[in-house]
Amino acid sequence: MSSITAVLQPSGDTVALRAIGPDDERPSVQTSWEDWGDVDPAAAPADLQRWAVEWTHQGRTVVAGHLSAHSVWYGPSPGSRAMNIGISLVEEARGRGVGSMAQQLLAEHLHERGIVRVEASTDVANTAEQAALRRAGFSLEGVLRQAQGRRDGQHDLQMWSHIRRP
Repeated sequence: MSSITAVLQPSGDTVALRAIGPDDERPSVQTSWEDWGDVDPAAAPADLQRWAVEWTHQGRTVVAGHLSAHSVWYGPSPGSRAMNIGISLVEEARGRGVGSMAQQLLAEHLHERGIVRVEASTDVANTAEQAALRRAGFSLEGVLRQAQGRRDGQHDLQMWSHIRRP
């Protein structure tokens, strides 16, 4: 994948995804949702894939964040593989449709590669990301109780899915 681009309406801004490697620079994004505390080295998935989110706004292109995806297996068959995605955006790009479009573009790209289920989780209090996932075509499936530990303790997550349309 070289890059995937979409135009945001009505602003005319563009959002593009560009595959990046583990050593490529990513913008620093600081939010309470990403204050992990101690990180377990075993938590790094072997097949982590990353994309830069490039946003063109008022004629200027910036790397506004990054997306990641890793496999989640619900059985041993190829049709049992889902991809779990996550996004981080710089503050300037939030609330402008950039995150929704980027997540939609990535879900569609993964579907084109044969992935039936793309999933994303977010803190139950992160209403901005919940709205972004809804706009990106994801459906809320439920709550994962005490699923994520961060510096300030355990958190409940919402699970969202984007299913390939036949």
